[in-house]
Amino acid sequence: MTQKEQQQLGKTLWDIADNLRGAMDPDDFRDYMLSFLFLRYLSANYEESAKKELGKDYPDNTPKDVMSKLKVNTPLEIWYKENPNDIEAFEKQMRRKVHYVVKPSHLWNSVAELARTQNNELLETLQEGCKYIENESFESAFQGLFSEINLNSEKLGKTHKDRNDKLCVIIQKIAEGIKDFSTDSDTLGDAYEYLIGQFAAGSGKKAGEFYTPQQISSILSEIVTLDSQDPTTGPKLRLEKILDFASGSGSLLLNVRKRIKENGGNVGKIYGQEKNITTYNLARMNMLLHGMKDTEFEIFHGDTLLNQWDELNEMNPSKKLEFDAIVANPPFSLRWEPNEVMAEDFRFKSYGLAPKSAADFAFLLHGFHFLSQNGTMAIILPHGVLFRGGAEEKIRTKLLRDNHIDTVIGLPSNLFYSTGIPVSILILKRCKRYEDVLFINASDHFEKGKRQNTLSEKHFDKIIETYKFRNEVPRYSKRVSMDEIEKQGYNLNISRYVNTSFEEQKINLREVNIELLEINKRIIEATNRHNEFLRELGLPAI
Repeated sequence: MTQKEQQQLGKTLWDIADNLRGAMDPDDFRDYMLSFLFLRYLSANYEESAKKELGKDYPDNTPKDVMSKLKVNTPLEIWYKENPNDIEAFEKQMRRKVHYVVKPSHLWNSVAELARTQNNELLETLQEGCKYIENESFESAFQGLFSEINLNSEKLGKTHKDRNDKLCVIIQKIAEGIKDFSTDSDTLGDAYEYLIGQFAAGSGKKAGEFYTPQQISSILSEIVTLDSQDPTTGPKLRLEKILDFASGSGSLLLNVRKRIKENGGNVGKIYGQEKNITTYNLARMNMLLHGMKDTEFEIFHGDTLLNQWDELNEMNPSKKLEFDAIVANPPFSLRWEPNEVMAEDFRFKSYGLAPKSAADFAFLLHGFHFLSQNGTMAIILPHGVLFRGGAEEKIRTKLLRDNHIDTVIGLPSNLFYSTGIPVSILILKRCKRYEDVLFINASDHFEKGKRQNTLSEKHFDKIIETYKFRNEVPRYSKRVSMDEIEKQGYNLNISRYVNTSFEEQKINLREVNIELLEINKRIIEATNRHNEFLRELGLPAI
């Protein structure tokens, strides 16, 4: 499928969502819409795998009228009826190969047929199907996956019939909308991403909880991808581990994976952590919908600042989990409650605790602790981290003295759905090639929009080109020595080093005075000529 067709599928589904949600909050409807799209993907993937597993025994060519007489909606349902003694062995094999099972009556085509015929059993069928996938799949990637989808919510309707009818309409419209499109993982994955972006656009500040705009996500992804490449041999054959400790819907992690693969590299496993349960479920769906096996990713539900993930609590340095690339867009200036015990936390002990008023450096230090010796970390933070004093100044100063801050990129304002403030990207490394810090001031380089500003491909390319070659461009970028930064009190305010304003033209007062005298002379001459004309006409001079 072409990129244009993929975008069209996304727009088709968004139009359906926009028209159907009615008075329902966009965030609530998002969860229903994306869950049903995910069920569509699971079903298509499962049926395709069942075909391969059963081979010639799969009743794929059964005429529709025969299926109707048998009161079944999918070929797999026929096989189940004809082979009751083989079901257990078949499902065991499917769990081994695709790591989940969908009963025939719960497959998308069966559900869509119930919706088309306005069957009053649709709601119960969906509930049973979601619970079965969650509880009967033996891998954690599926457990609790639909826990936040309340099919009995009054948001769908006041009565059981109203809710069932609403679900019939939603699923029927989705089925009609996607029937002419390919349902491979790339296509549905891109449609899923498009819908997440569209819902984020209507979610205001809530969007910051789960979504990083694609253009900014692409900058971080490209940076860590570039740094995975050897200048002489090209990309590494394999990046073993990638982490996003504030993963939201998982879009940023998937963007990194996609770009590394496009550049000829491979990813071992990607790791994400998310505190919000609904967003955590979105992230797991997103991974699976993009064709990832549940063994290729791990998303943990828990608080990053409290480090509730046991895998990241290993005290033995030789067993510590380390990552080749870390990307993150954590909540900006989140208030938190550090205590005395945290002062001895292995993540913060060397640098100190971030202040209660802003956890920005707490997030940064959390990620930096798990960065491998040759890894790169790219994190989005508010500009305040660059110049605020107190505890933040101490942390910033030590990171600079230890030569871990590689690049500071200033972005334009109003790029995010959740805030209009300009933000910065900090690039950190344990082993830097250079002794200086690169500053990129891209704050004036954007496309103005009615509601949101955007970065065009030209702006993206300029940032990446400047970073890649550490170019110095007047009023845009500069490499600054540590001596100069020390003189500035370890203040990283970008405008101190890269001033985007033009110098005022110097004025030669002597030349200006001569010009004014000449102008006055011409005024007098012109006035005299004008008065002569007036006298010739018999009019008084002025």
